[in-house]
Amino acid sequence: MKVAFVGKGGSGKTTLAALFARTLTTDTRALTADRTRTEQSTRAEQVTRAGHVTRTGHVLAFDADINQHLAAALGATDEEALLLPAMGDHLPAIKEYLRGDNPRISSAAAMVKTTPPGRGSRLLSVAGPSPLHDLLVREVGGVRIAVTGPFATEDLGVACYHSKVGAVELFLNHLYDGPGEYAIVDMTAGADAFASGLFTRFDLTFLVCEPTVRSVGVYRQYAGYAAEYGVPIAVVGNKVDDESDVEFLREHTGTALLAWIGRSAYVKAAERGHVGPIGGLEPANAAALAAMRTALDARPKDWRRYAEQAALFHRRNATGWANDKVGEDLSAQIDHGFVLGRPGDVITA
Repeated sequence: MKVAFVGKGGSGKTTLAALFARTLTTDTRALTADRTRTEQSTRAEQVTRAGHVTRTGHVLAFDADINQHLAAALGATDEEALLLPAMGDHLPAIKEYLRGDNPRISSAAAMVKTTPPGRGSRLLSVAGPSPLHDLLVREVGGVRIAVTGPFATEDLGVACYHSKVGAVELFLNHLYDGPGEYAIVDMTAGADAFASGLFTRFDLTFLVCEPTVRSVGVYRQYAGYAAEYGVPIAVVGNKVDDESDVEFLREHTGTALLAWIGRSAYVKAAERGHVGPIGGLEPANAAALAAMRTALDARPKDWRRYAEQAALFHRRNATGWANDKVGEDLSAQIDHGFVLGRPGDVITA
């Protein structure tokens, strides 16, 4: 499943994205060890445990925020975070690999952030392996992560941050996530997430909302945009002190409110650089993360709609600016008979 974390700046979306990723990864690792132990178990036990392992799968996190803090939230030091390879710096290599031998794409240079996959494209999986995983993905705090990279001084006045986020959009456009696999994206704050079609790439979007008027305002703005494209949203309250905070969120977000995270000594320690084992999280907050996972797992997977939305935003970008920049009609890159499937498979409409 593909999931995004969005919200007002300072709402805690990066913190929650890190907690969610660490929770899933911890479950995965425990179940991987359990799978090893089943090798000498009965066949019935293997079937039961194998089914459980399949449900958890693998985790891959992306930091697509202009403020690159996800690695730190996972436990990286400032020095370690700076050494992570930036996807934005490797955009030509990303395009060259994903293009494969797709005959609809004239060259890697003709690919833009919205270029969809087609027959001949190289596809990616959450777990890998691939040359792009080797190039871009590193493990931080037990979670595999790829980052867009910071908005550098040399970018000021000459570049748009969304050009860096385009690397994530291309990656997700070509990424197949199977049962029990999770791609988690920490998005840029506020409504800037709607500056491209990236917001349509997710099975569910968690909107992190504080019990404040400003945070609720961001929710209303985001929900209005998302409804136009059928993008599912679940609100997760954060920094909740008491029942009055919960009632405030219910009043302003209604049935969209899925769960809430209370004030947390565990989170406070993590924000001060002491990231402890995820098992130390308060039980009520751990239960909120479990509710989020249950909601995500329950979402239906609609690959055909995924392809249709990718084509829609690619056409918009092509006519809006990309055709003039590249010098050709990029809508011809759309393979209308192709639906994304597991790498190595051929799935057509």
